Amino acid sequence: MDTLLQQIINAISLGAIYSLFALGYAMVFSILGVLNLAHSAVFMLGAFFGLIAIDRLGMPLWLAFPIAMLGAGIASVVLELLAFRPLRRRNAARISQLISSIGAAILLVNITQLLFMQFYNSTEAYLPRNLIPSEPIVIEALALRVSPVRMLIVLIALVLMMALHYLVTQTRTGQHMRAVAFDQRIAALLGINVNHIFIITFFLAGVLGGAAGMFYGVVFLNVTPFIGENVALIGLTAIVLGGMGSIQGAVLGGFLVASLQIFSIVIGGGSFRNAVVFLLLFVILLVRPQGLLGQPESTRA
Repeated sequence: MDTLLQQIINAISLGAIYSLFALGYAMVFSILGVLNLAHSAVFMLGAFFGLIAIDRLGMPLWLAFPIAMLGAGIASVVLELLAFRPLRRRNAARISQLISSIGAAILLVNITQLLFMQFYNSTEAYLPRNLIPSEPIVIEALALRVSPVRMLIVLIALVLMMALHYLVTQTRTGQHMRAVAFDQRIAALLGINVNHIFIITFFLAGVLGGAAGMFYGVVFLNVTPFIGENVALIGLTAIVLGGMGSIQGAVLGGFLVASLQIFSIVIGGGSFRNAVVFLLLFVILLVRPQGLLGQPESTRA
């Protein structure tokens, strides 16, 4: 039982990272109806900006974290302006936008590789180990050892998720986002600036992805231009499991994937963690193609 509780805590902290990352995927898909496969590169940039702020500029973590989020958000907006908007203006097929995002991701990774070589003469770097107190919090009654960094990740992630939920459901901007998600043409006829909504959506997706990337770097300390590849398929799996375009589904999918990974490691070792996740994905697609919280395409808005 003690081991089970410990693994549940680990799964919650990892699930918070996956959920933030998957939310960025889900937001763009719900508005544009296309996957932004460059989101993994934005995730990587969040960790990279945080690394530069801490290691090169000497900033404390509390200041580097919002800088990483802001930098990733701006990078995501640039992606919208350069990789998506020109194709959308020409009424290009969505597959063209998908391919454009793949090319943008490769370009961002290559540029970051050059920056790593410039700053570190290597394609990897390490965050300082003393960013957050490493001494675990021990709960003797339950025989648990909780790392402060994992508690901080869960707390900040929950705040970001609640802030996003409030924005989407309780604000005028959120109403406009839902209207654009329902039908872009009708939203434009109602006087909504659709391009403005696209920019806001990409910025928020980048902020969430950057936060996830920063968390990932803080937990594992090692930052490379390729860390986005580690979570790209995981994020896609999370939104498919939860329901394409569903914000609640992205959160559920992130925690579900993290739980499956953690417990498959405990049961069968690390080599089986992704196999278990993708096996569940295959079953879900067979039984409920729209995902756990998704709606059939004919009624989804």
